[in-house]
Amino acid sequence: MIVYLRNFNKYKGLLWQLVARDLKVRYRKSVLGYLWSLLNPLLTMVVISTVFSYVFRFDIDNFPIYLLTGQILFNFFSEATNQSMDSILQGSGLIKKVYIPKYIFPLSRTLSSFVNLIFSLLAIIIMLFLTKTPFRLTLIAIPIPLIYLLIFTCGVSLILSVFAVYFRDTLHIYSVVLTAWMYFTPIFYPISALPDLPKKLIFCNPLYHYITYFRQIILEGTIPGFRENIMCCLISGGMFAVGLIVFKNHQDRFSFYI
Repeated sequence: MIVYLRNFNKYKGLLWQLVARDLKVRYRKSVLGYLWSLLNPLLTMVVISTVFSYVFRFDIDNFPIYLLTGQILFNFFSEATNQSMDSILQGSGLIKKVYIPKYIFPLSRTLSSFVNLIFSLLAIIIMLFLTKTPFRLTLIAIPIPLIYLLIFTCGVSLILSVFAVYFRDTLHIYSVVLTAWMYFTPIFYPISALPDLPKKLIFCNPLYHYITYFRQIILEGTIPGFRENIMCCLISGGMFAVGLIVFKNHQDRFSFYI
């Protein structure tokens, strides 16, 4: 861990350059550019809100905000892990030429997606105004669940980037996994609508805890207690530690497979 931290400090300039590059490439030749970080969640929310307000009716107070808070966090996780998964393969040319800490590549993709998430938070602010939802003091705690989610996502990204090097099929299988994960996360439905067994299974879903934490801050004006924070810390820290260990144990053999 000490070696990782030293390398991170030494190559942090490169990391931020890669993050900036990823952001520029994402919106290159786009007329609206970074505005899509705001428009995408808003437009998706309008479509899904319409469907679930008139076709599949759920008894959820302030459904647009409920939907948007879940959608933005899950979209970040989906985008970050998808882009990080093939980051080692995409950076193979540079990896073979010079020494660079290889974990820089999946981390840069995750961080660029996190910057995109920060821009997307403007969509929530706009919807709070439009729905006349009160701005509560607890909003200052928004960074807490976002940091938990970022650390967890970094761990998953590191693991997926290793899998993709050895098993290219991971790139295709993961899209199916993400679809299942999305429906396994209460983004557009209330957990109260589920039977007991599925409800217990969803409690094992880390994204459920981060999204619920985020919603409590925005919709309920409360900050989860000590127990929930400890759980989120353990999940995030545990996944990040596992990601680092898996990555460290395999990174020296990457050059034989990329």
